[in-house]
Amino acid sequence: MDVLFQHGEITAAEVLERLADPPSYSSVRALLRVLEEKGFVSHAQDGPRYVYRPKIGKERARRSALRRLRDTFFNGSSEQVMAALLDDAGSSPAELDRLAELIDQARSGGTGEKR
Repeated sequence: MDVLFQHGEITAAEVLERLADPPSYSSVRALLRVLEEKGFVSHAQDGPRYVYRPKIGKERARRSALRRLRDTFFNGSSEQVMAALLDDAGSSPAELDRLAELIDQARSGGTGEKR
């Protein structure tokens, strides 16, 4: 999805060229098909090739992926996700302060982030 967001419209071959550790061409095509079935991507035919484009915005895709990650690996628990992130170390004092602010905002009815 990052490649699609960066380029707007792109073919499967172009996606493959832009991946750091690319899978096979058929794997890229299969992934684009799955993303299209899920409503994240659409395509148009341009001669013999399909040109793919994101169908949803980056923020919506990010939230959807995070929900799936939470539900799949953390039993639907946001608390467990946050604990795993904090346990991973590397959070600066400034990041921890910002997280505390976000938690306070969430308690008072909004996170301050766009939904």
